[in-house]
Amino acid sequence: MKKKITHYSGIGGQAVLEGVMMRNKDLYAVAVRKPDGQVHVEIDEYHGVLSGSPLLRIPFIRGIFVFIDSLVLGTKALNRSADFYEDEEEDATGADKAADAVTGGKGDKVFSVLTTVFAFALAIGLFLILPERLSAWMNTYLQSQALQAVAEGIIRIAIFILYILAITLMPDIKRLFRYHGAEHKCINCIESGLPLTVSNVKRSSRFHKRCGSSFILFVLVVSIILFMFINTESVAMKLLYRILLLPVVSGISYELIRFAGKSDNPVISIISKPGLLLQRLTTKEPDDSMIEVGIASVEAIFDWRTYQKDVFGFDFADEDEEDVLE
Repeated sequence: MKKKITHYSGIGGQAVLEGVMMRNKDLYAVAVRKPDGQVHVEIDEYHGVLSGSPLLRIPFIRGIFVFIDSLVLGTKALNRSADFYEDEEEDATGADKAADAVTGGKGDKVFSVLTTVFAFALAIGLFLILPERLSAWMNTYLQSQALQAVAEGIIRIAIFILYILAITLMPDIKRLFRYHGAEHKCINCIESGLPLTVSNVKRSSRFHKRCGSSFILFVLVVSIILFMFINTESVAMKLLYRILLLPVVSGISYELIRFAGKSDNPVISIISKPGLLLQRLTTKEPDDSMIEVGIASVEAIFDWRTYQKDVFGFDFADEDEEDVLE
């Protein structure tokens, strides 16, 4: 039995449809449990919008581009995982054929773009316009710009939590959150110095301070502070300033979660608590088959044995990895 120590591995990922995507620097892998039960793994490279640029080394600036890259790669991985299930479906319907005829055979891509645009518009409406309008109505009683900003932030957080609770009722989302748990547990297993096996992953925590859910919560809290400084009566200008400040908010939030992921500082641990509590909604316990998919994704792009030998001094080459437990 080895003492539990946690170190930063540099890998991250997300859940996808019936699978897990893991990324290590410019390499990423999408592992999916196909309808026939087999685990399919695809490895590819992703170079961000400013790959190699010195801007990516500047605090508070780099977070903006890391956030953009995460959205782009995350969407790409999610769409790729969906392809495995679309391939198993019946032949295209009349509507699909008509869409392909109109778009020159690019119906799927056009639909994907339209879905993204709709999702973006919905997010703006739910998380920017609605909270601002509700807090403006409350300002009749608050009589304070600062209190209105706080009320707006609280409403925004409440809407986000209600949104998470609502989508959790969907069976596909429930399974997605279980794969999200598998992703976290695999990373925690590695960063605790344990061999990456199903039994060790099962014993690892499904909560992680670098989680995207925690990042979103940081964004919501940081936005409360920054939006306090917006002083205008124009609704249109308020919304414009909020949109323009989103890169600043994401840049600050990225530095906070980056530091939280590398530090056991008591203050940072306290700040991270709300995000870890939120993960009780966005992650669920995976079964063994889901953990196997997570392990396959990690091993495709990350040499965890070498990492643990370099960081912890552990060498599992001559040991039975299943016998090394927390």
